[in-house]
Parts: sequence; C-alpha cells; structure tokens
Amino acid sequence: MIQTIEMNDGWIFTKNNSITYSLDDIQGGEEVTLPHCWNHMDGQEGSQYYRGQCWYQKRLILSSEDKAKQLFLEIGAAGMLGSVYINGQSVGESRCGYSMFRVHLNPYLILGENLIAIMVDNSLHKDVFPLMADFTFYGGLYRDVKLLVMEDIHFDLLDQGRDGVYLNQKKMGSNSFELEVFGKVINESSIPAMGTLIVQVSDHENKTVLEESQELSLISETAFKLKSKIHNPTLWEGIENPYLYTVNVSINIEGQTYDMRSMKYGFRTVEVTAERGFLLNGKPIKLNGVSRHQDYAGVGNAITKAHMDEDMTLIRDIGANSIRLSHYQHDDYFYNLCDQYGLLVWAEIPFISIPSTLDPENQNALDQLERLIKQAYNHCSIYCWGVQNEITIAVENEKTYESVDRLKDLAKHLDPDRLTAQANIYSVEDDSQLNTFTDLVGYNLYYGWYYGEMKNLGERLDQFHRVQPNVPVLVAEYGVDTNPRFHSYSPQVKDYTEEYQLLFHHNALQTFNDRPYVLGGYVWNMFDFGSANRNEGGDSGKNLKGLVTIDRKIKKDAYYLYKAYWSKIPFVHIAGRRFANRHRELNDIVILSNISSIKVYKDQLLLKEINSEKPVKLVQDLSLTAGENHLKVVGVDEHGTIYTDEIVLHYTMELDNSYVYIKKEEARLVVNWFEKFDLTDVKEIELKESCYSTFDTIEDLYTNEKAKEVFLKYFDHTTHNPRFELTKGVMSIEKMSKLSFYNIPKELLTVINKDLNVIKK
Repeated sequence: MIQTIEMNDGWIFTKNNSITYSLDDIQGGEEVTLPHCWNHMDGQEGSQYYRGQCWYQKRLILSSEDKAKQLFLEIGAAGMLGSVYINGQSVGESRCGYSMFRVHLNPYLILGENLIAIMVDNSLHKDVFPLMADFTFYGGLYRDVKLLVMEDIHFDLLDQGRDGVYLNQKKMGSNSFELEVFGKVINESSIPAMGTLIVQVSDHENKTVLEESQELSLISETAFKLKSKIHNPTLWEGIENPYLYTVNVSINIEGQTYDMRSMKYGFRTVEVTAERGFLLNGKPIKLNGVSRHQDYAGVGNAITKAHMDEDMTLIRDIGANSIRLSHYQHDDYFYNLCDQYGLLVWAEIPFISIPSTLDPENQNALDQLERLIKQAYNHCSIYCWGVQNEITIAVENEKTYESVDRLKDLAKHLDPDRLTAQANIYSVEDDSQLNTFTDLVGYNLYYGWYYGEMKNLGERLDQFHRVQPNVPVLVAEYGVDTNPRFHSYSPQVKDYTEEYQLLFHHNALQTFNDRPYVLGGYVWNMFDFGSANRNEGGDSGKNLKGLVTIDRKIKKDAYYLYKAYWSKIPFVHIAGRRFANRHRELNDIVILSNISSIKVYKDQLLLKEINSEKPVKLVQDLSLTAGENHLKVVGVDEHGTIYTDEIVLHYTMELDNSYVYIKKEEARLVVNWFEKFDLTDVKEIELKESCYSTFDTIEDLYTNEKAKEVFLKYFDHTTHNPRFELTKGVMSIEKMSKLSFYNIPKELLTVINKDLNVIKK
C-alpha cells in the first residue's frame, strides 16, 4: 500500500548558489518549514522583488528496509522552475511553476544519510510562462513536499498526472451513467505477476452501489480500461446539492492490496449553447462567478489549508456558484473544496499576455496544460479548461491562432468531454478568428475603468451577440481598483472609492441579468492580490480590485452587493460605514439586503419602512445632526427571524481629506501626448512591403537605426516601462494603437507610416 510521509519540516533555505552538496554544508542557511515563499513581503510591497535562484536542502536517512521500497519525492509546486538533486546528482526538474511534479529516488539513494537539494528559480525565462502578467511571480517551494513509499507494483506516478487513475463519465439514457476507469500499472520488479483491478463505488451511507473487477497481466507497464454502468445516481447539482460518491480503485495480488486510490466523485452533465445558456444536468443556470488568485497577505503563495478554507467560506458566503481559478493551476486541495461545496470551476494555464519568442512551438504552455488536465482530471467541479488569457495584448496573428488551436486540440485529446474556454482582451474584434476555437468565449471587459463608460459593457455584449449569435459568451473579468479608505459623495472613475466600486458592480450585475444570452461573469477579483510592480490607489504592490482585502480582514461594500444578489442566507448591511465623517447634512443611505421587509431607524426613531425585493434599497436625503448619528436597519424574513445592522455617522463641517485619493503627478505619458505632432489634413498612403511600417514589430524597427529613430521620435516615453523589453519582440505600433493605454489617434498611424515607409528593409 502507498504510504505518504510529509516532508515539510527541517529544510535549510539559502539564496547562496555556491552549493557543494555536502551534508556538512547545509548549516549555513535559514531553517524553514514548507510551504515557503521568499517573496512573502517584497512581492506585495511595490518594491523591486527578488527574482532569482534559491536552494532548499534536507537530510533523508534511509534504512535497508526503506530502500527496499519504491520511493518518490512529490513536490507540490516550485515557483517558477524546480530542479531536484540527490547526493549531487540531477534527478528531475519542472518548468511548470504551478503544477505538482515527482521524481523517482531509488537509483540515486544510498543507505544512511542522503542529501536532497532543490533549486527553485523565479527569474525570467523567456520560454516559461507566464512571461508578463499583472500579478507577482512568487518564488519558493510554496506547496507541500511529500515522500511516497510504494510497493514494486503500483499505479503510474510519473505520467505527469496525480492519481495514475482517471475517471470519466458519460450519461446513458435518462437515469444511468457509464463510468470509465482507465490508467496504467507499473511493475518495477523483473517478475511478471497476475493481478486484479477492483473498482468500488459507495454512496454517503457507505453502501456499495457499483463493484467491478478486471484481471491484469502485470509486466513493466500495463494499461487498463474498465467500463461499467451506475444506475439512478444522485446527481452532483452544484451548490444546490454537491453529492459526491467515493470511488476506490485498487490493485490486488493474491489477496493483498498493493496500491489503492480513493477519490470523491460526482455525476453530472454540463452543456453550453448560445440559445439556452449554461446547462447543469439539463437545467439552465447563470454563472454567478468570482475569480481567485491564490496568494495571501504576509505569506505570498505559501498558503495553508486554513487559508484555503477561509477563502472558500467567504466565497460561499456571497452565494457564488462558480469560480475562475486564475491564471494557473491551483492547489489540489482547493479543487477538492470546489467539489465538496458545488462550485463550478473554470481551470486554466498561465498562457497569458504575450507569447514566447524563444518557444515557437509553445511547448511550455502545452506542458502546463497537460499537467493541469491530468492532475485535476478527477474533479467533477471543473467544467472547462481555459487555454489562454489576453494572449493578444501585444500581437494577434496567424501564429497566435495556431497556438490557441493547438492548446484546444490538446485539451480535447486529453479530455474530450469537458468544455474549452478562453479569455480575450477587449481589443479582440468580435469577428476575430480567435473566437472560433473554444467551446465558449470570455471577454475581460473594464468599461468604466480603463476605457469607456459603464454603459458600454452592455453595448459591447449586444454587439458581440449580433456578430456571433452562435458563440456562447461570458464576461471573464470585470472590476475596479478600490481602497476602502477612500470615499465620495460623487464617485468617479479612478477615485478608488468604495462608492464607485459599488456603482460599477451594480451596473455589471444588472447588465448580465438583463441579457439571457450572457452565460454570466467572473468578478475580478474576489480578493486583492499581490502585484509587485503596481503603485496606485494609495497602496503599492497590490491589485486592489478585490471584494475583500488581501489580508481577508475587510469586506468592501461591493461584497455585500453580491451577497444581496446571490445568497439565499438572509442578512442586512448598511453601506458606507467607513465613510463615517460626513460633511453634508443630507445623505443617501444604501442598504444591501436579500430581505424584502426593512425598517430604518435613526437614533432609535423609526424613519422609514421599505418593502422591496430589490437587493439595493435606498433611503434618500437622510438628515444628519451635529456629532454622532446612530443608524440601525432591521430586517424580518419570511419566518419572522430578525436581522440587524448598525453604523455611526459623524456630521462634520469640513471634508475629511483622508477620504480623498490624491492623484500622482502624471508621468511623461500625458493624456494628449500626441498634440506636439501635426495631425491636420492627414491623408492615407499606400504601404510598400519593401519598407518599414507600423505593422512591423518594435524589435524589427530596432534592427535599423533610421527606423528606430522614427519609433523613438513618437514613443520614447513608452520605453521606460519595465514591460517594454518583454513586449517589443512581438508588439507593433499597429497593435499598440488598439490598446487604450497608449491613446494613439488613428491619424497618427498614417503620419508615422509616412516616416517609416521610405526606409528600406
């Protein structure tokens, strides 16, 4: 039988790369316990965070009895690269920084003391994804490390998967499912054996509902596939009833169990159509989703099960029925939680922002997708595999299409029955070929924050549906940065106030609910998260779009907006409690609640009774008196249960300046930076292929001094951005013009082409 030994204690950590692999030399570092992340502070502070190689070392003492077993080291994740050495010998590596990997130890071990050394590297490698993204690329052994002790005959542990056993389901008729169990058995000995594969499925009462077996001739590698039917199963119905069976799969030889896997598994069907939307077990549902990054204040990515439990509690509290686990493979424990609590999961890989110029075949993205699918295959909560996120930020061309299509094909090859998905940046045209590859298309839309107005969200979705009426669409990201310290009577774009976040998300929810063809959306983000290069909204080193702060201590008002829309658990909440010092006598008070019968009190006097099913209820022109004003809301549900919330507001004579975000002085990239160029009477020109143009990559322009001078004439101010070096190999001026960040008028492209198109290539 498999024995799992936790290997989290007693590691010696060092940034010193002069490793000698001597057992006597591992005293020089710092003793740490895994999970461990070396960017737990600098990765969230807005400073230059450490990116480089670090080492973890640990002694492993083996007896002759231990060495007679088959030993595997399982590394939960090594961000972003990991290389394992045993007694100075290289035994394996991972270039997939969010995936689990294993190495077989036996050929490298000796009796007595052994030295395990793991090099972990989070520096930039231009053939390892992600290359560029709006989150911190944390370094460390940030998940559990385990020693797996096996018999000579066991399920395959080195196929890039997790269990070596795969469960697949297919609905057969109206009340039965076919359960397919497949995988591979490894025989490490030189002696063939006859064995029995046993599959047993039991329900919540531990009653066996299915039992099948298959005789196997066990040579070095033996593939197996067993199909059987389960009749009238209780279905896994998402958050309404996430029913899970226990599936035990074992290898028995002469009555002895050599290896066994025990998995929780739910039976369900998932479909998506443009006409009926998202269907779970044939029933249409709206995807009320949130997105999640895996980091946490003060620990980075080195989160524990307690952190993950806390996140799941908060996500369930607002009533979400789906979650986008962004932008990479998450801890297997969190997928287990999603199975257990019924959260439908969009799982994805970090093929994000820009492609690799060193990896033309996109092999690293393919490797990460293979590991994600194989390692998370048995989680019934996962309904789709996400193959790219905003990969067209810098370039969209035939090579982009080929890469996305190959990823989709791999997903369908490994898992034909799950959906494929992608998340496009807003600049991808509605009729782009990109939108033809995956089963469903998501757009990351930030109208009313980075560009446009809030009302443009609905207009863009309507436009997409007119152009692509047969393509199921959802909003894969939407949100605004919000610092709960900032408040305003007149919330506006980029004021970072709680009030603007509330308006923005209310508009989004109404937009989705008013459009049956929209499958739903994923709030960006459930929690603030580390983004070391950011410095905005009065809190550097973080993306502040969360409904909850990165330390999980403050639930912003928008959190309760979603709870009012989605949750069935009664509650009342008065918004604006952190806007405590009010400098106007008359105030509008927003109440967020899923209770229809509400009473509002001021200083114990009944002000108003509200009877409304709307999640957002408003008390207009509430008059404040000097000093403290005590507000209380009382809600009574249909069973007569009472729910209350209270806040205290202070009426002051002057604006509390601590509520106002003071904008930084504008950098050289000002709003109308192009005004110094003459854009009057601009006429189109016919481009010559033999000369440079705005369609060439910046890197190509840089190969010619005259073309480089033209680029710098117009865009020198962009070269100071740290992302410039990463994008110039794939970014063109034409592509820059499609991104709101650069604010390039169409006429300027013609002016630039007049300068470039006389320079011979």
